[in-house]
Parts: sequence; structure tokens; C-alpha cells
Amino acid sequence: MRIAVTGSIATDHLMTFPGRFAEQLLADKLDKVSVSFLVDGLEIRRGGVAANIAFGLGCLGLRPLLVGSAGRDFAEYRAWLDAHGVDTSGVGESAVLHTARFVCTTDTDLNQIASFYPGAMNDDASMDLTWLAGQVDLVVIGAGNPAAMLSFTRQCRVLEIPFANDTSQQLAVLDGEQIKELVTGAAYLFCNDYEASLIEHKTGWSDAELTAQVGVRVTTLGADGARVDLAGQEPLLVGPVKDVAPADPTGAGDAFRAGFLAAEAFGLSRERAAQLGNLLAVQALETTGTQEYKLSPAELASRCATSYGQAAAAEILAHLD
Repeated sequence: MRIAVTGSIATDHLMTFPGRFAEQLLADKLDKVSVSFLVDGLEIRRGGVAANIAFGLGCLGLRPLLVGSAGRDFAEYRAWLDAHGVDTSGVGESAVLHTARFVCTTDTDLNQIASFYPGAMNDDASMDLTWLAGQVDLVVIGAGNPAAMLSFTRQCRVLEIPFANDTSQQLAVLDGEQIKELVTGAAYLFCNDYEASLIEHKTGWSDAELTAQVGVRVTTLGADGARVDLAGQEPLLVGPVKDVAPADPTGAGDAFRAGFLAAEAFGLSRERAAQLGNLLAVQALETTGTQEYKLSPAELASRCATSYGQAAAAEILAHLD
């Protein structure tokens, strides 16, 4: 299975302020704010939904095609992704704009002041996917520019390319009719439990009606594992990975999607797909940074055996080797 991944490509600039924002902001002067926080830490991390998913697929040996827009500052990031098995030939670079950027400062109370600069990501809305016809078996439409998400969905339908929908963070800005357009006919729908409820609330669909709109509906349940639904069938519930030591939840959902789709590409069962999804999600969860985890087939198989049994580990390991 040849997979193309669309959505956000971004860098995160994360800073820490060794104090409390509340002590620097005067309630009667909030209409004239002018403050500067001297921070004592800065971490620059690679991120973006599409890049994170593509990174996970690349680490599992699939050579995914990343499709999107980045800025003139993308060269180092491109080299990183190329080195981790991602085909970045589908990423266009703007000559004038920067790659999308998330800039966030966190204080000692874990309050945050942040800004998101979409930059070159806005160019995705005018991107033509015609060249993907006959070249890929699945297009993942990840969270990014909402207009681009809708455009990619429409183009996939016209081009008759199966697509997976992952609205995630953009659900907040999409209305019910837009969500219906994105979801209807998707080969896969990925969301967490809260997002699934929000989709149902905004569209007016019941749980069964939502499942009937897609081929395979995959819902991550956090510490409870994952559920896979197909219309007219009993839900498949897959438990969580055992003995997890969380460090940073950012990117865990993206890693799950990579693991699940990799197993689908390998031709494994849906149970194995959810198990590999959970295993990869834990790799991200236990690592600070969305693309900082390292995969060892032997270690992954050992952990799989502990959580899901030797048979599951043997089946998955055969494809990782």
C-alpha cells in the first residue's frame, strides 16, 4: 500500500518562564498589555500532524509520500524526514513564507501563552492532487488548513482515490455540514473518544449513523486502548499497552495512526493494526517530542508479547524485520 499524507507541517518553539503570568498581568490594565517574559528554556521540535504520521510510517518501513507546503526554512527538516524513510518530493517550498510555526511559553503554573503562524501551510488550499491518481492507494487527510482539508477530500472523490479522515484539532472550527463532507465515504475515520462525540454532536448523527458513513472507524481511548468499528459488526476492543511511563502526550495520536495504517499495509488483521497503533503511540507518549522516538523491532516485539501475546508479536515482528 502506497500512502500519501496531507495536513500540517510545522515546527514548535517551546519556552519556559520561571514565574507566574498572573503576577505580571494587571487586571485593570488588560486593555493595554505590554509585557515581555525572560524565559530560561527553549526547545525547537519538529511537528505537524502530517509530518508526524509520515515519520511514524517511515520508521516502520513504508516510505510514505508527504504532501503539503513548507517554507524557505524547510531544508533541515526535509533532510530529517528523508533520513527517516519519508518521501518529501510532494512538499512544496514557499520562496517568501516560513514553515508553519507554533510558539508557546509555559509558566510554573503550567499556564500557556501561545501563537500559531500558519505561514506556507495556507498554500495547501490551492494544491492540485491530480498527480496522485494511480500513484497512491490511500490519501490521509490530516488536520491542517480547513479549506485544504475540504479541497483534498473533494479531489480524492473525483479522482477515486480512497482517503482516510483525521480532523482532530480542526473539529473546533468546522461546522456540521463541513464535517459531514469530510467524513462521508472515508475509507478510515480516526478520532479519539471526545472527538467522536463532538462529531456526533455537530453532525446530528448517532453513533451507528456515523459508523455507517465510513469503511473503518477507529477510536483511540487513551489509557483504555482503542476500538475499531465496522457497520453491522460488533466493535473490536483492543486493550492498552502495559507498564507505560508517560513523558509527553503530544503526537501520540499521530503515532497511533501511523502504526494502524502500517499494519493495514502489511495485510495484518484489524486487531493487529490496533495493537501496533497502541505500541507506536506509547513510543511517542514516553518520549518528549513528536518525532524523537526510536524504534527497535526486538524491543517492540517484546513489549507486544507482554501486552498482547507471543502470536501477535511474531506476526508484527515478521513485517518489521
